[in-house]
Amino acid sequence: MRRTHLVAVTAILGLAACSERDITLHDLRTNSGQPEEFSIVPNKPLQAPESYTALPAPTPGGANRTDQTPLQDAVAALGGNPARLDAGAGVPAGDVALINSASRYGRDPAIRQQLAAEDLAFRKRRSLFTWSIVPTDDYYRAYRRQTLDAYRWLEIYRRNDRRTPAAPPEP
Repeated sequence: MRRTHLVAVTAILGLAACSERDITLHDLRTNSGQPEEFSIVPNKPLQAPESYTALPAPTPGGANRTDQTPLQDAVAALGGNPARLDAGAGVPAGDVALINSASRYGRDPAIRQQLAAEDLAFRKRRSLFTWSIVPTDDYYRAYRRQTLDAYRWLEIYRRNDRRTPAAPPEP
């Protein structure tokens, strides 16, 4: 009887190990049965067009006039040009010199995709043995070796007589 229980538990654990793992590191789910109040975003008020014949053709999946645009609204409120935030606008004329200087030794146009693939592989490796009965946030534990200790480096620079800015006291 005991041996059959051991075989059953081993089989269940083996099947669980073969299942798809959740490799998200931050657990942002709310487990309460109530709606998330921050996910409710009101639309802008409806406006009647000046001419119903001049309305643009609908674009499935496209933007709507009543969709919220918080970044563009904030830029406009601060006196900026919200059109500069559009991805299709290209590189602004004022940033061409900066981009040319930063890419003078070459740049990889697919660097974002490469970094995303490498980070996904890293998270898969780090999530092999992160299962637990109680959900925990594994983000800081996974990236612990990649963080810098600001106060340690501040001391190293000060010991080597380098000028450093003032730092707040250690927490």
